[in-house]
Amino acid sequence: MAELASPAPSPDPGPGAGRPRRRALGRLRPSGALAGLVPFFVYTTIFLIIPTLVVVVGAFLGPDGRPSLGSLAALGQPGFLKALTQSILLSAATAIGGAVVGALLAYAVSTAPKDGLLKRFVTSVCGVLAQFGGVALAFAFMASFGLGGLLVGWAKVVGLDLGSGIWLYQWDKGLMLVYLYFQIPLMLIVFLPAVEGLRPQWREASETLGGTTWTYWRRVAGPILMPPFVGATLLLFTNAFSAYATAAALVSQGSPLVPLQIASTFSSEVILGQENVGKAMAFSMVVVVAIVMALYTWIDKRASRWMQR
Repeated sequence: MAELASPAPSPDPGPGAGRPRRRALGRLRPSGALAGLVPFFVYTTIFLIIPTLVVVVGAFLGPDGRPSLGSLAALGQPGFLKALTQSILLSAATAIGGAVVGALLAYAVSTAPKDGLLKRFVTSVCGVLAQFGGVALAFAFMASFGLGGLLVGWAKVVGLDLGSGIWLYQWDKGLMLVYLYFQIPLMLIVFLPAVEGLRPQWREASETLGGTTWTYWRRVAGPILMPPFVGATLLLFTNAFSAYATAAALVSQGSPLVPLQIASTFSSEVILGQENVGKAMAFSMVVVVAIVMALYTWIDKRASRWMQR
């Protein structure tokens, strides 16, 4: 019987064999960075994307749930136009006022030592105050300046008259003051990096060429800081335009604002079936905020490109 021939030995694959397969498998596995973004995407989907889709779809539905433009047509009523006008004026006034005062404070803080105690203390306090809002902030002002407020009583003892406190509950007086309380610290936090980006060499060059302080700010620092200043002002406008809890705690329905009118369409016991009208109002706010944030993104991109040169 013939002896069976043994199979020929297979050639050595070499050290590089198997790498393409491992690389292909590696492409199929999610990287650690992508896995870390999963909670962010879940959070954004649940609390931002889905509510936005609900608002957009509901704005084009009628009270019976069928497609209709009736809810959007309600935005032309005088009551909503008045609320929209007051909301825009309130947001614009507090944004401009907060931007001017906050920018001046940011420049003052930038002149302090970089790692000094004063600078760290001011930035830390502003970080807290910028997030202090809502019902707690409204209660603090009512306890201080409202009817029978603590500071009002102390002022009467020393002979000062701060009024009856009714002004605190008006949108064009008290609410503006309360909004400035968190708008100014927010402006300092947002605008401080831009002020600190000014290089000392630029001022030295201006002085070497015979320029004065006014020339430096008008020809050098002003044009550089203008884009981030405008962008930060737009951010403050958006922050005030979308605020609800503070206004709901201070202002009555006699001084309508868009967030308060939206809440009334969902909670009113007098007018029923207006939920989609409230979604249409919310959709109009989304459009306004989207336009403002698009301008902010464009300005911020131009400012970042200039500062990197």
